[in-house]
Amino acid sequence: MKNEMILRKMIGYIDTILLYTKDVNYEGFIENKMMVEACVFNLSQIGELVNKLEQNYVLANPGIPWFKIRGLRNRIVHDYEGVNLKLIWQIISKDLRILRKQLQGLING
Repeated sequence: MKNEMILRKMIGYIDTILLYTKDVNYEGFIENKMMVEACVFNLSQIGELVNKLEQNYVLANPGIPWFKIRGLRNRIVHDYEGVNLKLIWQIISKDLRILRKQLQGLING
């Protein structure tokens, strides 16, 4: 149950990012500092939630890039000024929908 609640929170952050960036291209994204900061914050929250999952649950679901998600969070938190916006945009525009589907699949069993 704890893990499911965490997955639902992660999906909530993903949905928020996708809502913020709906109908936005890369140029529009990087020109909107508030959008960038909001999306980067939500990505860091997703990474923080990975830390709250039970370790055996993470290891039992190796198809999810848990360690990359956690690594992105660490990069954001410890080197915010050095965050690569092209990488952030790629994650938002391509990877988040895939991750959302994977997380929903875990919830649905």
